[in-house]
Amino acid sequence: MVLNRNGATPTLEKRPFAPENGLISGRKHALDGLRTIAVIGVFLFHTVTELVPGGSIGVDVFFTLSGFVITLLIMKEYQATGRLRLGVFYAKRLARLWPALLAVCAVVVLGGLIFPLSGWGGQEANAIPAAGYVMNLSNFGMFGSSTGGNALSPTWTLAVEEQFYLVWPLLLLVMLRFWKVRTVAWLTAVLAAGFLVSRFHLVMDGAPLARLYNGPDTRADQLLLGCTLALLFTSVKPESRVHASLQSGARWAGPLAGLALVAAVFALKEPNETGPWFSVFWTAGPTALALLAGVIIGSLVLRPAGLASRILSHPWLANPGRDLSYAAYLWHLPVYLLLIPLVPSLWLRVPAAAALTVLLAYLSFRFVERPIRRWANKKLEPDLVRSLPERVRELEPAGTR
Repeated sequence: MVLNRNGATPTLEKRPFAPENGLISGRKHALDGLRTIAVIGVFLFHTVTELVPGGSIGVDVFFTLSGFVITLLIMKEYQATGRLRLGVFYAKRLARLWPALLAVCAVVVLGGLIFPLSGWGGQEANAIPAAGYVMNLSNFGMFGSSTGGNALSPTWTLAVEEQFYLVWPLLLLVMLRFWKVRTVAWLTAVLAAGFLVSRFHLVMDGAPLARLYNGPDTRADQLLLGCTLALLFTSVKPESRVHASLQSGARWAGPLAGLALVAAVFALKEPNETGPWFSVFWTAGPTALALLAGVIIGSLVLRPAGLASRILSHPWLANPGRDLSYAAYLWHLPVYLLLIPLVPSLWLRVPAAAALTVLLAYLSFRFVERPIRRWANKKLEPDLVRSLPERVRELEPAGTR
């Protein structure tokens, strides 16, 4: 399916390229570094929870960042060619994400069958919702008994994102046919607010924590806030008065948001028992964390020469975020659960798990993800590769989840 601004199907080679907005052009290396930091937070949350009780905030950052990046990808192609080839978009998503996920599921299931008493034992049933991108639904019992706490349970976040990706590109293209980008940004923000209200009603109706935590609707506002930010940046002209105002605000808002999230990582423990704090947090908390993450993302994009951007753009942070963060997220909990009975000392087990996770992530990237992605690109868009300039050809960052 192909949609363009006029509802027609243009010929790609005959269409002139629109000038790219300077705010959305080029790769954002600082965001790769931010992805590395988020993965480290999630890893520490699962391994030394007492020290970093708020490390799961990395997931909130992932959701906001995913909404931002996926919308940038869509808008880059839409502005450059006047259309989005939905079939190619979805096929590239699948080629980017599914092979590494299937590899993790296969290895964990096989290891569990060979060593049933290990931390990978009994994962056969969990591999099905994990590989099918419905682990979040399984976690709150939509298919029967609820799941959670297994070696493949982190795949619930991938399920939320993939379910969002099924809907968002279609909705965005429809909105772009009727409204300007800035209006679409406002409508997206209103839609995010609507999901906040929906979560409030779920909390007031006594929805269980698993439902609030895993729901595609209860996390939609976080993804949509990232989408809103991307649309806002798409609509802003570089060197304009609005651009200058955003840069001025980012100079102080970015550091404050960063400090707030760092403090939350070490001090915030998500409530799991009903009460006033439970109701307040699970109503407004996800939105507040996504707003902080959005401010940080916006600051990094608006101030690429700022201190935080320079630090996060360093190859030691940016390269792992680009190439290894996805597989590291997939592997970190299976590795840690496997090592629990093998390495009794926590202070030996955590660095061992980190090292093994990085090794497996590299192997996944080198021998699974990159070869399949290159093969898919050649199969899916040979005409695009021959006809588009380099800046449009490389629309998709390697680290996009």
